[in-house]
Amino acid sequence: MWAGRLDKVEIEPRPEQVSRQPSELEQEAAATALREAVGEGRLTLEEFSDRVGAVWAAERIEDLERAMAGVVVQPPPVGSTQTVSTVVAILGDQRRVGRWRLPARLRTFSLLGDVHLDLRTTVCAEAVVEIEAWSLLGDIKITVPDGVDVELAGIGLLSDRELQLAPIPPVPGTPRIRIRAHTLLGDVKVRSTGSGKDVVGWRRWLLGQQSAPGSGR
Repeated sequence: MWAGRLDKVEIEPRPEQVSRQPSELEQEAAATALREAVGEGRLTLEEFSDRVGAVWAAERIEDLERAMAGVVVQPPPVGSTQTVSTVVAILGDQRRVGRWRLPARLRTFSLLGDVHLDLRTTVCAEAVVEIEAWSLLGDIKITVPDGVDVELAGIGLLSDRELQLAPIPPVPGTPRIRIRAHTLLGDVKVRSTGSGKDVVGWRRWLLGQQSAPGSGR
């Protein structure tokens, strides 16, 4: 029936897919998936902060897809996280860096020693994290990702305290870090990655200072 007629069939070109703005429901679903990913250990706290900020700032559906790239297909690491609820430093320093699970409550105690907590690559599924730190003749140093809300309180005798965060608003969906530090002859320093310098990567994009990373523009 169709013999000899194929040369007369005109195939219309497929229209290019039109970009669109993501809906609020799609953004919320993406943010929920990111929260599950950080809780399961597939994302660190810093990675979560970057991605969830990009999700809520996405103006086109391509921006949303780029922010979620690799999250669904990447399997959770096995045996790569460690829950730490108490950190003690006596006559020496204690450092918690790398990938470890940040609990809802963390206590530290130091005597003639320093405690350094790096929260940037931690795994955290908590909405609020409370850190209670005690120090005698020792310093407390805490590093957090950009965009994480931090509260610093406590009592210090003959001590200095410093809270220095990047000049950007808190990213929705990131945990709030509440720190109560009590020190005697010791200092408390809480800083974020981009404090005191230009905000880079996704942060500068969120502030409208440059094109999104990977956009090629």
